[in-house]
Amino acid sequence: MTPHKPFSRDNAKPTHAPEATLERIARETLDIETLETRDSDSLDFHDVPVWRLKDALEAAYRAGLSAANSPRSK
Repeated sequence: MTPHKPFSRDNAKPTHAPEATLERIARETLDIETLETRDSDSLDFHDVPVWRLKDALEAAYRAGLSAANSPRSK
């Protein structure tokens, strides 16, 4: 299965999730302090149980739905 890239309403350019949203989901759902690379295995690699990963993916999905339905994106 080929992954799909998100596109803006006019399909001109791919859109990217705001960094702050991704950082918030990582902190709140996965207990990951930052998504910045810190060049240390103990800081850059995390053991995450599948149920927390599922929670994080659902949070990202909800954030995307919310952004797509916001008046700013239309």
